[in-house]
Amino acid sequence: MLKIFKRIGKKELIFMFISIIFVVVQVWLDLKLPDYTATITKLISTKGTKIADLKNPAIGMTLCALGSLVSAIIVGYFAANVAAGFSKKIRKDVFRKVGKFSMTEIKQFSTASLITRTTNDITQVQMFIAMGLQLLIKAPITAVWAICKISNKSWQWTAITGGAVAVLLVMITILLLLALPKFKIVQKLVDNLNKVTREHLTGIRVVRAFNAEKFQEDKFDIANNDLTKTQMFTQRMMAIISPVMIFIMTGLSLAIYYSGAYIIDSANITDKINIFGDMVVFSSYAMQIVMSFMMLSMIFILYPRSSISANRINEVLSSPIAIKPGKINIKASSSVGTVEFKNVSFKYPDSEEYMLKDISFKVLKGETVAFIGSTGSGKSTLINLIPRFYDVTDGEVLIDDINVKDYDLEYLYKKIAYIPQKAIMFSGDIKYNVGYGDSGKKKTKENIKKAIEVAQAEEFVLKMEDKYNSYISQGGTNISGGQKQRLAIARAISRDPEILIFDDSFSALDYKTDYKLRKELKKNIKGVTTLIVAQRIGTIKDADKIIVLDEGKMVGIGTHKELLKSCKIYKEIALSQLSEEELKNEK
Repeated sequence: MLKIFKRIGKKELIFMFISIIFVVVQVWLDLKLPDYTATITKLISTKGTKIADLKNPAIGMTLCALGSLVSAIIVGYFAANVAAGFSKKIRKDVFRKVGKFSMTEIKQFSTASLITRTTNDITQVQMFIAMGLQLLIKAPITAVWAICKISNKSWQWTAITGGAVAVLLVMITILLLLALPKFKIVQKLVDNLNKVTREHLTGIRVVRAFNAEKFQEDKFDIANNDLTKTQMFTQRMMAIISPVMIFIMTGLSLAIYYSGAYIIDSANITDKINIFGDMVVFSSYAMQIVMSFMMLSMIFILYPRSSISANRINEVLSSPIAIKPGKINIKASSSVGTVEFKNVSFKYPDSEEYMLKDISFKVLKGETVAFIGSTGSGKSTLINLIPRFYDVTDGEVLIDDINVKDYDLEYLYKKIAYIPQKAIMFSGDIKYNVGYGDSGKKKTKENIKKAIEVAQAEEFVLKMEDKYNSYISQGGTNISGGQKQRLAIARAISRDPEILIFDDSFSALDYKTDYKLRKELKKNIKGVTTLIVAQRIGTIKDADKIIVLDEGKMVGIGTHKELLKSCKIYKEIALSQLSEEELKNEK
């Protein structure tokens, strides 16, 4: 918990200091009230006291109560500002850190857990700060101050108060020991509930298509019940505190007055009034002491879960980043647009087997190189090494004759335009989606329109009601898969990159659109190095080079016609898509 509080800013520290000052003022005013109560009690008990004599202590008592109220409002205001400001900063820090994660770290934490840590966990810490700043400071000050006030009174009353506090502390300790292990489980169960919910919502069409609603409901019920049972246990444990506190306070007050009756009865007539006044004051201060420990118990209720949440947030913030940026952020080579793999081997962090083994090839500026192979042969994995979504296990990946690890990541990404297998759309209009991101180059309206035209997206964009200003929902749920792919390709083209990477990005296009798109690409992006992962022979047969992968190894490289003669695996793929007669015509 202390580790995360080191991130509190100067503004929040100033607000905390102001809060502490007003907490002290509030405590001082609250502890003045019993003094006025004692004065009024003594005046009422004294023969010959007039109403006018009660005026000054009554005014003082009223002013103390109002002052305490104003102080409490001020403390609440600044405490809320500190909590909200701090949670805003932490949420921003977590979001930025997650944005720097490679796929390795994201898989390590899981998407559902990262969402929980960015929302629910930070909310838990925010609640603790908002409450803690008021109670954690006020309770000890009140307790110590009140104890000092009654330290020279009756030892019997002091012993009774001490016993009540001891019982309270023992009870809180037992409850925390029972509840703390469960608090550690709660956040993991929240992660699991988020995961199940997210899985259901993202796969809703598959769920319905396979008539699996009942299956998903049962799965959700299990996760929901596990969380509910755990939370019910912790809430029941914590709920015991309140009635026990009331019992202790009532019992303490009764014990003080009961013992006070014997003390007053055995005292001299002249001391009876003073002892009675002391008893009233002591009772008030004793209640303040117990109330202080009650406030601390509320903190003890909030602390375990917020502490666990803080640790989970710290895990994200302190997690080492696997993909570390280099320093090169300017043109450092005369070679532009070249990509080279030198003896590259790769295995995923959680795997013992290599996904790619000893891959070597070079792509020159302006060349189009395609990758083909069976499912699981490593095509997408190979492509993902270029923009450093993962780092190679062995060997080097070079862009412009410089190792990609030496580039500043932002500079590296400006060189590359990447279209993933699954086209990603963001909530916003078409212009926003196509012009998305910083390419280091100014994007004009004409540039965006041209990119849409080249990507063969103009056909459906101009038919939409608002054309280029038409709204695209999150994930592109209001357009088809082929339309999403074309807009994703348009987004890449609008960047005007040195290197263009297509990771099976033509799969949702019909053959006619595929052909027209590739024809327009060849005409409009001359000089751009193009790397294409594809399953269709028709998509890649005109490439300058085709690299054939099988079980992570490079088993062939050459043109379409060369590979038909020299590579058995390539010919098998071609025969699965084209007839013998079509292949003979191409030889």
